[in-house]
Amino acid sequence: MDRLKGKVSLITGASGGIGACTAVTFAREGSIVYALDLRKRDLNELCKKCLSYQKTCEGLDGQKFTGEIRYKTVDVSKLNDVEKTVEEIYNETRRIDVLVNNAGITRDAQLLKMSEEMFDAVIAVNLKGAFNMGKAAAKYMVENQKGSIINTSSIVGTFGNFGQSNYAASKAGLVAMSKTWARELGRKGVRVNAVAPGFTRTEMIETVPEKVINMLLEKTPLARLGKPEDIANLYLFLASDESSFITAQVIGIDGGLVI
Repeated sequence: MDRLKGKVSLITGASGGIGACTAVTFAREGSIVYALDLRKRDLNELCKKCLSYQKTCEGLDGQKFTGEIRYKTVDVSKLNDVEKTVEEIYNETRRIDVLVNNAGITRDAQLLKMSEEMFDAVIAVNLKGAFNMGKAAAKYMVENQKGSIINTSSIVGTFGNFGQSNYAASKAGLVAMSKTWARELGRKGVRVNAVAPGFTRTEMIETVPEKVINMLLEKTPLARLGKPEDIANLYLFLASDESSFITAQVIGIDGGLVI
């Protein structure tokens, strides 16, 4: 408990799935969490469940929080919107310690059937959105000479995936961008790492046919899909001071699927 006590954390794509789970996990560990997304109703429900804006409240699983969850709606693909929102958060808290670039969308199609709009939409959210958030948040981290940025890549960014030219490109781009930021920001006290999840039980995987899921399970040494909690716990480690000498890394969390 209290591994993030006093820290201010920004989590994008926080209205559900891994993002919502991460918000809960960070708040339980003492962070003031800003859950960022476009889905205001879902963000509001997340805060209600956690009895937001109270220093101590019952968690979704009965555990106590020592932090809190707040929310703001933001379109991460628009730099002006992002900069305004991050500035508002800084003015409210006077610090930004952690950024989790978790927001992501899919628009799947094979190359010959993928439209320009489908490609651009995924790049705008998954890659440009992370750039926008990183640019806005790193400014304040550098002022404080400390911070942790965590970018959500994917095993797809390394190995590709049928029908996901746009998604794979965005996730591969996040790896390269994370390493670049780590070089640029390391001497200013800011760590940057990427996390590469495998297939995880979230809304994004609900459209995957059962036969494909079964095939993945057969190929995974741990014989299960990931859970949002698995990813959130890795984010927690990278956000905490326990990982203070870890930067420029791409950490896979896929149950061994890649071997």
